[in-house]
Parts: sequence; C-alpha cells; structure tokens
Amino acid sequence: MTTHFKPFNTLFLESQSILEPKGKVITRRLSDMAELYQDQKSAQSLMDENPLVYEVFNVEVPESIEHIQHCITVLYPGKVGEEFFMTKGHYHEILNRAEIYFCFKGEGKLVMQTQDGDYEELDMKPGTISYVPPNWAHRTVNTGEEPFVFFAAYPGDAGHNYGDIEKIGFRKVIVNESGEVKTVDNPRYQLS
Repeated sequence: MTTHFKPFNTLFLESQSILEPKGKVITRRLSDMAELYQDQKSAQSLMDENPLVYEVFNVEVPESIEHIQHCITVLYPGKVGEEFFMTKGHYHEILNRAEIYFCFKGEGKLVMQTQDGDYEELDMKPGTISYVPPNWAHRTVNTGEEPFVFFAAYPGDAGHNYGDIEKIGFRKVIVNESGEVKTVDNPRYQLS
C-alpha cells in the first residue's frame, strides 16, 4: 500500500498576521542584512537597536517538485537612511521556477531583475496578485507605514539563491526622497 502525504489546512490569523500552525519561522533583523543597504553609516547607527525587518512563516511541506511551498511574509515599516526596509531578495536555485504573491495588508513594491540586467517593479496593495516569472530575482520593499503582509507560493524544489544578490545587488533601490517614494539607480550594482 502506498503512503501518501496527508492533506491539511493552515489558518491565516489576519489580526496577528501569522499562520497557525506557524510552521518554520525565519526572522531577519538588520544585522542579518545590513550590508545590503546603501547608507552604511545609518545601518551601523541602527545596530544597537537591531530592528526586526521581516518574518517569514513557512508551511512545512517537502522541498520537491510534487509539492507547493507557501508562506506568509510580514515586512515591517522602517528605513535605513532613506532606503525602505526590504527583504534580502533572491533568485531561485532552480532558476526556471516562478512564484506568485498575494498582498493581504500594507503597501509596497515587488522589484525584480534578470541575470542580464532587465529590471521591473510592481506596486502591491491589498488584493494585488503579483506574478514573478521564471529566471527573475525578486525582493519586496515596504513603502508604507504599517506591516506589509503577503502570501507567496512556488514549486517545492525551487530553493533560494541569496548569494548572487548579496554579491551584485539590485539595479535599483527604493527610497523616500522628500516624502515621496522614488526608484533610483543603485551605485553599488555590478552586472556580472
């Protein structure tokens, strides 16, 4: 007799922006990603406080093509210098894997780029369903004043490649310029 992975439910507790059960929780503080921000002086000045930048609540399913990984991310409001809080950003280890985001709460941007330098960004707000095609690195940025909460789903075997983004960065960064959300060139970006 074949043993099958059992169906299950996960509950999104909207008032707390968490899953029940929580699953595997990934917590990112500024110290986990300070080098990704442009204003290193501001990043260092925030290190004593070491603010919580985002949390990911991963539903626990096998990391194989037969399954669909899914999670809730809570990206908190804040800035390092003038640059808004963001996720680390990544390519999928299996590059030709896509991802879908659904925004529950808050507002932000989904920034994406390819290995040869193409760049796109999408605005996200409650109800937005955003599609990240295969071969695109992706990062989210909280441009609002409340937590930016979204659901993500992607093939179980996709994996995460953070190293390439840590090395070359994204072409653009999202900043608060005189009270307005602006997209500007990243002076530290280096196309490989």
